[in-house]
Amino acid sequence: MPSQQELLNSEQLSFFHTNGWLITNSLDEFQSRNLQSWVTEVSQWPDGGSWLHYRELTEFGPKLCRTEYFTTFHQGLHDLLTSGHMLSTASALLGEQAVLYKEKINYKLAGGAGYSPHQDAPAYRFIDTHISCMVAVDDANVRNGCLEVVSGAHHEILPMNSDGCIQPEKVAELKWDYVELKAGQTLWFHSKTPHRSGDNLSPFDRRALYPTYNALSEGDLRERYYAQKITEFNESEIDGTKIKVSLINDFRGKPVTND
Repeated sequence: MPSQQELLNSEQLSFFHTNGWLITNSLDEFQSRNLQSWVTEVSQWPDGGSWLHYRELTEFGPKLCRTEYFTTFHQGLHDLLTSGHMLSTASALLGEQAVLYKEKINYKLAGGAGYSPHQDAPAYRFIDTHISCMVAVDDANVRNGCLEVVSGAHHEILPMNSDGCIQPEKVAELKWDYVELKAGQTLWFHSKTPHRSGDNLSPFDRRALYPTYNALSEGDLRERYYAQKITEFNESEIDGTKIKVSLINDFRGKPVTND
């Protein structure tokens, strides 16, 4: 296994620390095909298991929009996110040994909703600094709602509205750049990097894997995070217009009702 120093060179590390994000070629073609197969497997798991499925209402009917807490139940995804290239890259960007803090799959199926401008840090409990990333399961482009990021704005929490998203006045001041990725590429970003994404306006599904890491020196907090998230979800009021999939209300998806 390459060392952290060999995995990312000084130019890449400097780019990340300056801009708050970095693109790497994390998976080869074989690994990318495996990831696509594994994500399909997880999407077919039934509701009601220990994993967390979320569904949204789209113009094509109810669609799965997110799954969380799945590495415990899938060996391939567990190994991918807790060892090898992914863990080593997270460690290099943090500057010390990393550990998996949380994991999710965003499906953004055809017609699926996007996410309002936000920073991740306000939604993440117990830790000050996190490193997140988006591993492109399928190609991500402007039409299917790829991520947009703001460079050099990852040093503070920006003013937020009542949903925990960036205030519209501040959003208008920021320079947003689309980040298009090929399947197998990864966009790494700091927990305070502003980002957003549009709806999937294409007729094709666009899935992405999102692991988040923290420094192991601050503790292995994955189980604590999910326990706290479930508690906060159970205690929060239900918004009748949007699905709550995060500890901030950044997701624009409509809830599935029994009407």
